[in-house]
Amino acid sequence: MNLEVEELNTVTKPAFPIRSVPAVSHMAQGLVGSEILKIAADIRAMTAEGHTICNLTVGDFDPRYFPIPRELRKSIELALDAGETNYPPSDGMLSLRKAVKNFYERRLGLDYPIESFIITSGARPAIYATYNVLIDEGDKVVYPIPSWNNNHYCHLSRATWERVICRAEDAFLPTREVLGGTLGDAKLLSLCSPLNPSGTAFSREALEGICDLVIDENDRRGSGERPLFMMYDQVYWMLTFGDTVHHNPVSLRPELAPNTIFVDGISKAFAATGVRVGWAVAAPDVAHRMSNILGHIGAWAPRAEQVATAALLLDDDAIDGYHATMVSNIEERLNLLYQGIQDLHEEGFPAAAISPMGAIYLTAQFDLAGCRTHKGKILETNEDIRKYLLEEARLAIVPFQAFGSEDNTGWFRLSIGAVSSQDIEDMLPRLRRALESLK
Repeated sequence: MNLEVEELNTVTKPAFPIRSVPAVSHMAQGLVGSEILKIAADIRAMTAEGHTICNLTVGDFDPRYFPIPRELRKSIELALDAGETNYPPSDGMLSLRKAVKNFYERRLGLDYPIESFIITSGARPAIYATYNVLIDEGDKVVYPIPSWNNNHYCHLSRATWERVICRAEDAFLPTREVLGGTLGDAKLLSLCSPLNPSGTAFSREALEGICDLVIDENDRRGSGERPLFMMYDQVYWMLTFGDTVHHNPVSLRPELAPNTIFVDGISKAFAATGVRVGWAVAAPDVAHRMSNILGHIGAWAPRAEQVATAALLLDDDAIDGYHATMVSNIEERLNLLYQGIQDLHEEGFPAAAISPMGAIYLTAQFDLAGCRTHKGKILETNEDIRKYLLEEARLAIVPFQAFGSEDNTGWFRLSIGAVSSQDIEDMLPRLRRALESLK
């Protein structure tokens, strides 16, 4: 054998030292992984043992039940065939930026300049860029509890933060009253509607109250002081039900436009979480800085997917036809789950739910702390309750601790994107039996 070839085929097994001090930064040491992914390990273990699990943990879609629009899939294939496989511009393909601009004008009545639109690889880079373009180390961010990942983005940007605890009677959404007094030295207020994890949405009056609070705070600040910005994550805005109407800050208070950053994308509204097309909309001077950050980390969406998304967003018939089925299927599952839990509540079981308004989530309470299982274990925490329901009802749910809550009051997020209606119907009798066996 040729010596050079033999050397290439030699397997190298590196040796790694046992370090006496951490080798990584303080930021990396303090950053924790996804709590939901940790729960997934328990689910995999039970599935490997042959158990059928009603998995309501993931904020994603099973394509068997929620495929992406066929127009989007076909357009991606055509774009790939046409050779759209090289780098896109760092702020996004102009065709898609124009399509999002047109889409917002048609559907939301928002008329922003093209310089305000940045295309990202899903919505997460848009959130990351928002934090990093607005926050210096030590700056304060205000965000509600429960909410998705604000604690992690604060950590990544080295912000300080003030968490606003939201109540079940307010559908776990912040109000002007609970936010009052928190914004005085803040640089960012982070909001989301419909909200992950609760599946609830702001009323017009509630959002107007918060908008006026932000306006008052910025009016109070001097000309040499940086303003308070609002990040408004509306990635679920096309998924609302019943009488729920989506509202946004700039339509309600146009003077907020310079200091509002919208975060959005196709991931949720078109069940396209893996297609990775999102966007941010901001004042042009802010959008330019965000684009610079994202360009350095390469957080752009794939070129073919951008071309295809542009075509989809300009096709009202395709959008409306897709949502006629998708939204109906989401609502059916959420209502089935809600009614099943409410039936248990009315029969006296310690379970209740908040009526779904939007997104793919139901908020439910299993108030089981202090109950004794048939094995003699006392349930004390949300984690105890989660594990009990997984083992006895084969129901997988996420405690509000994954969204920043510290209280063990039995509140959980239930996500229906990866299950069928039959999965929910099959689970409800198991849930009943699990609750019946408690003492």
